[in-house]
Amino acid sequence: MKKLFFLLLFTLNFSVLIAQETSKKSRVIILTDIEADPDDTQSLVRLLLYANEIDIKGIVATTSCWLKNSVHPESINKVLSAYAEVQPNLKLHHPDFPKPEDLFPLVKSGLPVYGMLGVGKDKDSEGSDWIIKTLEEKDERPLWISVWGGANTLAQALYKIKNTKTKEEQKRLISKLRVYTISDQDDSGIWIRDKFQDLFYIVSPGDDYGTATWNGINSFIKGIDNTEISNSWISENIQQGHGPLGALYPDVAWGVEGDTPAFLSLIPNGLNAPEHPNWGGWGGRYKFLRPTFSGRKKGNSGVPFEVETRAIWTNTEDSFSPYLAKDYGRNVELDSTVFKGDKVSLWRWRDDFQNDFAARMDWCTLPFSEANHAPVIALKHADRITVKSGKGITLDAFDSTDPDGDSLSFLWFDYPEAGTYKKPIKIGGTENARLVSFAAPKVEKEMTVHMILKVTDKGTPALSSYKRIIITVKP
Repeated sequence: MKKLFFLLLFTLNFSVLIAQETSKKSRVIILTDIEADPDDTQSLVRLLLYANEIDIKGIVATTSCWLKNSVHPESINKVLSAYAEVQPNLKLHHPDFPKPEDLFPLVKSGLPVYGMLGVGKDKDSEGSDWIIKTLEEKDERPLWISVWGGANTLAQALYKIKNTKTKEEQKRLISKLRVYTISDQDDSGIWIRDKFQDLFYIVSPGDDYGTATWNGINSFIKGIDNTEISNSWISENIQQGHGPLGALYPDVAWGVEGDTPAFLSLIPNGLNAPEHPNWGGWGGRYKFLRPTFSGRKKGNSGVPFEVETRAIWTNTEDSFSPYLAKDYGRNVELDSTVFKGDKVSLWRWRDDFQNDFAARMDWCTLPFSEANHAPVIALKHADRITVKSGKGITLDAFDSTDPDGDSLSFLWFDYPEAGTYKKPIKIGGTENARLVSFAAPKVEKEMTVHMILKVTDKGTPALSSYKRIIITVKP
């Protein structure tokens, strides 16, 4: 009877989720210099475990400054073959995992040449042509280009668009593109940003990886528990005993999953908002500005170190104090330590997205009843609220549920950097109840406050879902 109850609850929750997700799925084409570093294979394994959440439109083997003269689509196909073995079991956990036979045709190749040597007349590739073909489809959703290596396949697609399309068509197609590159790994990135000044582009420019926001995924941070990026954690939770896809996940060579931030914010978890990089999410938070050379160093990649000619979405600072678990009384308390920096905007969510990854790896081999699934948050009000200055606000997530029947923990906190009101909001009473109340700030002009609800289950591994409530405060 208990299993039947959970099955009915699962069916109800997922019917709601699927209806919500269908309109939210982001389209993405991956450009990967796979075999330049084991981390591309690591990121591809993770990406496929979210293939039910993200609409994968292409996976293109490319070059980079680390792999200048060859491309390796066969390595992509190897990972897809492992996915094919576990896909039937993944579908037990969510029906939207795509058929392997639908993914294999999406594997394409760019030219096996470095950077701008692959951009110009008669330098098209099946990868650059595929980007254009996908852009031209009758689909109003933006097309994300997630660049894990060099960007010259995208550069060639843009070159062809500029030289074969009318100005109106150029504008229409380019307006649908969204680009996130893992720094600059060839000389085409700066060319793209200079020649296509209206192109939506997220990047920590240059090759100084140590100062890049994306580096927060694998940075060892003093003062926090870094266990979930450790080799022993990876071995236990990802590589061993989780089927052929986990077994294919390689050991860390330089840094674990350096390319994953290029798609983390496309996962519809209630926190991520891909169209708003300044709101922050699993992939970090970014500010739209023209960066300077202040604090930037030259790496050893050979990628040119050039001045940006326009504003881009790039590094910006978060301030963060973690909540600490307590054994007695209120079960969480805010740490007095304050972490600041651009990488903070990414690693602050790291335990959550690592646990989520581990749970999905369990999905590869376990039946639904033996694995964990994220809570389903239900608010008793809208997630967009308008109030007058100084007025009381009550937020309530009483109707939230868990597909596995797990106990739920609630945590409400404001995200000052995401809104226009930058001062902390004091929550009355406790921030870990399902219902909270507080006063809107007193303002002299219209301001926005971003309040985040995080709901975490007590399953193994513990999984979190989010809701972002945006409050407009009028004077």
